[in-house]
Amino acid sequence: MDTAPPEIDARAARALARFEAIPDDAGLRERLGRVAVASDFAIDVLVRQPELLARLAADDGAQPLSPPTLEPGSSDAWPRLLRRYRTAESTRLVWRDVLGLDDVDATLAGTTQLADTCLQLALAAVEQDLARRHGVVHDAEGQPVRLVVFGMGKLGGGELNFSSDIDLVYAYEHGGESRGESGQTGVRPLAAEDYFARAGQQLARLLDEPTVDGFCHRVDLRLRPFGNAGRVAMSFAAMEQYFQREGRDWERYAWQKARPVAGDVEAGRRFLHTLRPFVYRRYLDFGALDGLRAMKAMIAAEVARKELADDIKRGPGGIREIEFLAQALQLIRGGREASLREPRLLPALEALCKAGQVEPDAAAGLAGDYRFLRRLENRLQMLHDAQTHALPESPLERARIAVALGYRDWDALAQEIAAHRAHVSSEFDALLSQREQQPAVADDITAYWRALPEGGSAQALAAAGFQAAPEVDAALRDFARSPSVRELSDATRTRLDRVMPVLLQASAPADRPLQAIRRLLSLLHNILRRASYLALLDEQPAVLARLVDLVTRSALLAERLAAHPLLLDELLDARAEGPLPQRELFAQACAPARGMETEAALFALNEVRQQLSFRIALATLDRRQPACDSTRQLAWLADAVVGTVLVLAWRELERAHGAIPGAGFAVLGYGSLGGEELGFGSDLDLVFLYDAPPDAQSGGARPLDAPRWFARLAQKIVALLGAVTGGGRLYDVDVRLRPDGGQGLLVSTLASYDEYQHERAWTWEHQALVRARFIAGGEALAEAFERIRGDTLARERDPARLRGDVASMRLRMRGELDRSTDTLFDLKQGDGGLVDLEFLLQYLVLREAATHPALLVPRATRPLLDALATARVLPEAAVDALRDAHAWLVAAGLDCTLDRRSRLVPHDAALETARAAVAGAWRRYGPVD
Repeated sequence: MDTAPPEIDARAARALARFEAIPDDAGLRERLGRVAVASDFAIDVLVRQPELLARLAADDGAQPLSPPTLEPGSSDAWPRLLRRYRTAESTRLVWRDVLGLDDVDATLAGTTQLADTCLQLALAAVEQDLARRHGVVHDAEGQPVRLVVFGMGKLGGGELNFSSDIDLVYAYEHGGESRGESGQTGVRPLAAEDYFARAGQQLARLLDEPTVDGFCHRVDLRLRPFGNAGRVAMSFAAMEQYFQREGRDWERYAWQKARPVAGDVEAGRRFLHTLRPFVYRRYLDFGALDGLRAMKAMIAAEVARKELADDIKRGPGGIREIEFLAQALQLIRGGREASLREPRLLPALEALCKAGQVEPDAAAGLAGDYRFLRRLENRLQMLHDAQTHALPESPLERARIAVALGYRDWDALAQEIAAHRAHVSSEFDALLSQREQQPAVADDITAYWRALPEGGSAQALAAAGFQAAPEVDAALRDFARSPSVRELSDATRTRLDRVMPVLLQASAPADRPLQAIRRLLSLLHNILRRASYLALLDEQPAVLARLVDLVTRSALLAERLAAHPLLLDELLDARAEGPLPQRELFAQACAPARGMETEAALFALNEVRQQLSFRIALATLDRRQPACDSTRQLAWLADAVVGTVLVLAWRELERAHGAIPGAGFAVLGYGSLGGEELGFGSDLDLVFLYDAPPDAQSGGARPLDAPRWFARLAQKIVALLGAVTGGGRLYDVDVRLRPDGGQGLLVSTLASYDEYQHERAWTWEHQALVRARFIAGGEALAEAFERIRGDTLARERDPARLRGDVASMRLRMRGELDRSTDTLFDLKQGDGGLVDLEFLLQYLVLREAATHPALLVPRATRPLLDALATARVLPEAAVDALRDAHAWLVAAGLDCTLDRRSRLVPHDAALETARAAVAGAWRRYGPVD
């Protein structure tokens, strides 16, 4: 203690003098002196329990102490045993913390484990005593029922501070009545509610009631439903009902950290799983910030009233602000991202950082702030084993805290405390201030909106820059009169009144403001029923601005947002602005659905498909990637979905009818799916093949032969892909490209498919085969299909017949499908459009594959063009022109789809250049005599 102030050295000396005998060990005396500076409590315990000092002298308390045994029938001894154990183990934790043997994380974990152990010991003793007098509660089915003790707050989060009280909630899974074991006499039955109330009250008294040995743990039961007015213990069913009807925002924060710590822990985990939708909403929940604002206001009022500015827990920049910041971000996104449902603060910060919700520097800074403040909090409490969070006023106690923590003096420590608290306050305030960053809105627009539906004038809209102001005014009045607006709660109406003027001001400069307003109102009608989405628009200025821009430019995305407000999440997701996933990541996104039951799997798949296709659409709309990349990604997404649906359908067939040993199945993609050039909203051209041993039959209770088994499998795939769920419909499926078309079987054997392609298929079907590819199924069938396809496409053909077949089919299609006019061009079917290019490439593959096998590999347009150039079937100059033409035509087509316009575009120079390249190549290299 050489560097400590004299009064601290003197105090340490007086503490050491209290011991009757200390081993003649300078190192031990030095360590004991350091502990004496930091904790009067620890010295008191060591004086009373000299055997503990001997143990610490031997190994510095490397291992936790063994808990006592609470013998049945010896209830008078239980309080003393628990209190001596708690104080001894707490002293061991002080020793290791003060001497730097444990970091703050280990101290918090040790304090939590100590509380858990005391709770489990005490509850087991109480249960034994109750069972002796009243028996054991059994449910309606005769199964025993136990109390569940939920630890809340820092106990639930595994981060209990040194002298904290423990927040507990008692519950039980099922009602019933207690009864004794066979032969047990003198038992007085109790209803479950009374039985578990007694158990909970006795447990609290056993831990909390002061005795000559002090207390074990202070118990707080006020977090239970209805607080002090509520029942001490409630059934799970009653608690669920409470949270559905009465649950408040602060309780979501409280139950976010809940953990079953004693009793029927497994039942407790089941309940928390049931409660998860209350805590974590399925949608982005920016409404959680209002709850946070309310809690902050109450705490600020309490701090002001009780003069708690020096309170490092509740005061400005204190521990609670770090906790609330992390919890709010978890509540906002935890319903969508399971990795964020973390009750411990430091792992929660790490998860938020990985999810991109907290910047790495901010996360590291807050983690450092938290560890610093929690270590300081522990030292404040270790001094006298007091539940305090306030910085001491006594100069001596300030000096003791500072010296024990390794600081020169109190001023040096106070400066560091202030720096940490300032950083916490800045991060916390930034979270709550985002709403204030909404752009300023003209008073006239705000006044106009608030006067609707009866007041206000369209002149205000005209003055704000709206074209078609009377029509916009009429649409807004209809919206304001609608029941969905009139019936809003006060809180939701307040949000709407903040959001609408911003939306109106942002929409005024749009090229078609009436269209933008109508699209926005359609979306708002849907999200008014989901306050969390209105909260998103209210809290996030960037999303509001992005929304107006998006609906102005894309009718398709506006419709999808209105139908599936979940997609609003994408406007805030940083990943939506980054690079799109590669092929394998689409499969990874769909993979979790494989482990779900079919209904839940379809819902999850629809959400994944909606989100990823929306993300692709945003990248296309913003020109962040070429249109051809977008069509390829949409095909990869469809591949992943179809592969997952095949797994679901196969599982259902096996459950109903058993498996067919040695059989294989394949899903083939034709058309734009096969060519990896899928559009937004395109249907899927699918063909199904199977292979099975002769007379094969499934082995289930209701066996089927192979033809019927695989026919049902194919039907199930088509049905699941087209099923309407709350998340939408996956895909429409077209199966007309199968052998013999609408007259053929839905699923073909491998042998019949092979025979059909070689003997009966038309030339146009071989054209379609150029773009066909294996999508999902068994590898053996994938290889067999490739072999059949290769053999079919590479056969020698009569050049004249090939030219005639392809040319006549193209002429027929154009006559039936081309919608071009004198002023508008059909991008797909017009002369020089996309189908002409497809037919040209198909014709060249059928003509040249026999001598150029490399042409059999690619399916998509651009790789086919590259292969034709490499094989010198087409000159490089022609291929370059066709690549550019294809890119322009695809981009123009996607633009039309994104704005819900037919793929008819006016003639201009860019179009004519693209058309000329395709038409010129058709005339020079195509099936023209």
